[in-house]
Amino acid sequence: MVPMNLETLLIILPFATVLCGVGLIESLMTMTLIDEITETRGCGNRECVGQGSANILCGLFGGMGGCAMIGQSLINVNSGGRGRLSGIVAAVCLLLFVLFLAPWIEQIPMAALVGVMLMVVIGTFEWASLKMFRRMPKTDVFVMVLVTGYTVVMHDLASAVILGVIVSALAFAWKHATHIGVDEKYNEFGSKIYQLHGPLFFASVSSFKEMFNPADDPADVVIDFYYTRVYDQSGLQAINNLAEKYDALGKRVHLTHLSAECRQLLDRAGEFCEINVSEDPQYHVAADRLA
Repeated sequence: MVPMNLETLLIILPFATVLCGVGLIESLMTMTLIDEITETRGCGNRECVGQGSANILCGLFGGMGGCAMIGQSLINVNSGGRGRLSGIVAAVCLLLFVLFLAPWIEQIPMAALVGVMLMVVIGTFEWASLKMFRRMPKTDVFVMVLVTGYTVVMHDLASAVILGVIVSALAFAWKHATHIGVDEKYNEFGSKIYQLHGPLFFASVSSFKEMFNPADDPADVVIDFYYTRVYDQSGLQAINNLAEKYDALGKRVHLTHLSAECRQLLDRAGEFCEINVSEDPQYHVAADRLA
């Protein structure tokens, strides 16, 4: 008997985490596939909570955890199953096989089971994606090949998915770092207006800084955020550093058309970011406050 203590739980934790990740990934993939076939929409949160609760309860009774399976789900749907009753019938039949029909199941050749799984793979693979390779973005193709190769070599689907998410996030950040731009103009009061376009976050901070020229700008500068959003602390730091440069030159900076999320970020920054925020979208008649 394995002792039930903290040391045992720490030994089990890495394996439990991997199994949990694989189970959730396969269940969500199965739900997505079945939704496409049946033209319905499942609830991923309820699926994850229900599966986790069932596996915890099953483990307390000494049973083996499980998850949704693509092969069984496809067989169920292709046989006409659409409601909860079909899943209950499949579960009861599986229970009967385990308890009473195990000797008969053992007589099925392994080659036959392999053939069934091959047919499941052929039926579930998205063959149309092979024709779209030349049209798909190169980053998407790279992520697909990377995740597939890592899964085959390392035999670890959970780690492969995590790796794919990380690479996709880095590619997304790199791509959107170049999507920030600015339009410059002057209003009737002589204030220079910087109309920003694109997201302001850690990857686009460098481009953001290069757009401004505090030394040559007039005494009153307006930064319009109507077409942009501030997403993280790096964006706040960039705004604060820019405001300090203008303040050192005796010039005033106004921020206009900030979204509710951007205002919330500035308010949370407190003393970290001291800039004048225009309350009124009409910046040339706006009152200023200290963020």
